[in-house]
Amino acid sequence: MILENTAESGEDSVADRHVLPAVAVGKIVGDKIREYVGSNPNPMVVLSFGRMVLDVKPASVVAAFSSRGPNNLTPQILKPDVIGPRGNILAGWIGVVEPSTVHTDTRTSPFNILSATFMSCPHISGLAALIKAAHPKWSPSAIKSALLTTAYTLDNTNTTLHEASVGAISIPWAHGAGHVDPQKALSHGLVYDASADDYITFLCSLNYTLEQIQTIAQNPNVNCSRRFSDPGQLNYPSFSILFRSKKRVVRYTRTLMNVGDANSDYSVVVDGPSVRTQILPLKIFLILIQFHSITHNSHYHFNILISLPHTQSMNQ
Repeated sequence: MILENTAESGEDSVADRHVLPAVAVGKIVGDKIREYVGSNPNPMVVLSFGRMVLDVKPASVVAAFSSRGPNNLTPQILKPDVIGPRGNILAGWIGVVEPSTVHTDTRTSPFNILSATFMSCPHISGLAALIKAAHPKWSPSAIKSALLTTAYTLDNTNTTLHEASVGAISIPWAHGAGHVDPQKALSHGLVYDASADDYITFLCSLNYTLEQIQTIAQNPNVNCSRRFSDPGQLNYPSFSILFRSKKRVVRYTRTLMNVGDANSDYSVVVDGPSVRTQILPLKIFLILIQFHSITHNSHYHFNILISLPHTQSMNQ
């Protein structure tokens, strides 16, 4: 069997556990095979195992099946957060279930290869547990911040991450902050922390009913005495900017906590990527901030002011 990717999957490579001799090909090669079969009255094909390929380039790439943004419910919060290993994961397998999950498949195997979002989940969860073991006092938000702010966006060819399906440059709505980097996350310097009360304030800002929020918080005593003026004010490691109605300036406040060396110097660098949107050029104003000799676990507050030039449209 020759299994051709759909147009949506494009050139993404996903290994399946077949019950008959098979080879998987991308959309481009698949179309050429179709053309050959249609033009030759006696088409022939040979399936052969080549070899295991190492040091594939480019890598990492964003899978075709990976969830995409934007965050339609709360567009001020950039989604997805990060990406992680998710495709062709070779690992141990219980022998009581067929590798192909087809009931007529009588084979057993101590290992299997799977691809899906549910394969990325255990990788990220394991990294969170690893960070928690190294930093037992860190909150879930601090751990998440460390994973997001240390993620990488350049592949092993030193270019921006690509989409596996079409080979195009990936964007934050596809890879979020980037691909997780365990080593960097373990030895982080600054984190964006947020408490459970901060998230209740965030939920109140989204106009959930009090009953709904109490159900989510599993606490009948919580209330909405505090709300953010903008949901984007949650002390989150990333954010999106919305220009609505006549609003041409958006200001967000963030608080950083130093979890690194007590005597550390940090400086803020603004990197405005060249992106094609309806609001180019997006002019960003940010005061250069330096953290001189910050003590361990100290906090620093700063504002981010983003202004839309008057010559540009008000489209989102």
